[in-house]
Amino acid sequence: MPIQSKYSNEQVEQIVDQLLNVLTENQATVDLSLMCLGNSITHIIKEHVPEQKRQAVAENFAKALTQSVK
Repeated sequence: MPIQSKYSNEQVEQIVDQLLNVLTENQATVDLSLMCLGNSITHIIKEHVPEQKRQAVAENFAKALTQSVK
């Protein structure tokens, strides 16, 4: 059974497009783009996830990322 998201595809795509536009406008290379996005993810986890859940959230994110590039 597919996972249902509480966010619409349109909402997700709009935000992703905005993020990619910022990287493009700044002529960010692949490694710089990954560094910036990684730092953003770290910031989001540290600022918005309770400390006791951070490790699990990071591991689940890493697992999802790994699955998405297969």
